[in-house]
Amino acid sequence: MANPLHGVRVLDLTNVLAGPFCCHQLAHLGADVIKVETPGTGDLARQLGADPELNRKLMGVSFLAQNAGKRSITVNFKSARGKEVFRKLVGASQVLVENFRPGVMDRLGIGYKELLKDNPTLVYCAISGFGQDGPLRDLPAYDQIIQGMSGVMSITGSPQTAPLRVGYPVADTIGGITASFAVAAALAERNRTAGTFIDVSMLEATMATMGWAVSNHLIAERDPAPMGNDNVTASPSGAFRTGHGLLNIAANKQEQFEAVCHVIEREDLIDDPRFADRQARLENRVELKQILEVELETRGADEWWRLFNDAGVPAGPVYSVPQALRHPQIRDRGMVAQFDAVPGVVRAIRVVRTGIKLDRAAPAVDSPPPTLGQHTDQILAELGYVQTDIDALKKEKAV
Repeated sequence: MANPLHGVRVLDLTNVLAGPFCCHQLAHLGADVIKVETPGTGDLARQLGADPELNRKLMGVSFLAQNAGKRSITVNFKSARGKEVFRKLVGASQVLVENFRPGVMDRLGIGYKELLKDNPTLVYCAISGFGQDGPLRDLPAYDQIIQGMSGVMSITGSPQTAPLRVGYPVADTIGGITASFAVAAALAERNRTAGTFIDVSMLEATMATMGWAVSNHLIAERDPAPMGNDNVTASPSGAFRTGHGLLNIAANKQEQFEAVCHVIEREDLIDDPRFADRQARLENRVELKQILEVELETRGADEWWRLFNDAGVPAGPVYSVPQALRHPQIRDRGMVAQFDAVPGVVRAIRVVRTGIKLDRAAPAVDSPPPTLGQHTDQILAELGYVQTDIDALKKEKAV
């Protein structure tokens, strides 16, 4: 199970995050992912990130984060010979992933129906902001646009600060992981004799993850509202100030609330009519939080965290990203990969892998993110081109 997608070739025509993140998952599961990029510039993510020098080298941090284990070939889709190369590549692959606006691939003459002529069983995954049909299909969409239009921003933050953007590109990431799931499902179909067209809408994929927030409106006719760090379903459940640092407490069950009371030595709260049952605690959550924070001031988050967990109450400190990465739970489980030699980069880089384990091991790739067009000659040779052909294609600027 270490490489369940071994033998599957994936063409990654995508840019920036949603598509590259999809193919990042597939590469770690063993697929041979070939990144098909525009000559000269490649994936826009090559120019994005917090290190300007890497951006100038077309090896931006944003690119490095999502492209380990892939090979890169440059192909000019505006060239007839370039399209010929690409269609040969499609014929030798099982999956194609793209995140152009709907209709772009058709206008280039290499849309799904056309490519079925080269590969009748092709799994073609199109990721877009709004999907392949509907009144918004032709509009551009980035992560923040989707966060706003999905309702995510409307329920993020407190009543005083919402709407707020989630602090990382959550809609892009959800779109990418949804696409990888769909691709894997299509590949799992036995005796597949026809192509599969996968239409991933970032807007719909994001809303599909909103669970209770959407269902409260659809079923209970209750519109979701921003609640800051509080849990809409339970109290005390949220982030609490301690003597040192914030502590998340999730006392979602009656026995967990009672355990909280025992830990802070306030057993009187158990039978207090304001807090005696779930609904009462929800109605009086502000007062309960104030009482708890007075008691929590006597110790720091690290000490309370252990006391609550020992009592069976889920709790945990609020970490920064560096603190989370340094914790042995992350550090020692293979979540972070290091590449000591990276073409185009003069230092080692560390990137995160996937969030899964297969047979107790973190799926990994052997090679670092590629430079633009690094594997062009190698891939063309695999397609049957000899060196004179490759030289001619380069001279014509087809690759």
